[in-house]
Amino acid sequence: MRRLEVRIAGFGGQGVVLAGVLLGHAAATHDHKRAVQTQSYGSEARGGAARSEVIIADEPIDYPKVISADIMVAMSQEALNKYLKDVKPGGTVLTDSDLTQDVHEGSNMRLYKVPATRIASQEFGSRVVANVVMLGAMAGLTNVVSEKALRSAILENVPKGTEEINLKALERGFQTAKGLKREN
Repeated sequence: MRRLEVRIAGFGGQGVVLAGVLLGHAAATHDHKRAVQTQSYGSEARGGAARSEVIIADEPIDYPKVISADIMVAMSQEALNKYLKDVKPGGTVLTDSDLTQDVHEGSNMRLYKVPATRIASQEFGSRVVANVVMLGAMAGLTNVVSEKALRSAILENVPKGTEEINLKALERGFQTAKGLKREN
């Protein structure tokens, strides 16, 4: 594996930072890769801009920030508008299709529209697990980390009492990825 750069962006309260923590933990602790996770969010916290970046590699990581994203997850239109230009040619972009409408698809990227917020609301009764639905879809589409590693990371990192709903949301994300693969 070469250096793989992942950016997950949206607004505060969507669990963008937790998604990055789960991804980095899964890669480093359970898939035995090198990983570093960084985050930033606006001073507004909930509702402000939020971003999590994860670098995954087999070799030492000399710079902990995304230079040119291999994978980008946009959980809001603002995030999509701001970061789409940073996706490298041939990169993969996942958008929350319920919160992004204006996608100007580049000719040299793979675009997947995932109804993560709708799935979380309708199937789990809470938008709070949309991040984990999206994380499962991303992993299922890109194989960035294994499903087993993500399951373990969830059990070790989500708030106590939320493990079951998060594991179900992860599985639903992987199911969504299978459907999207069949469509493309």
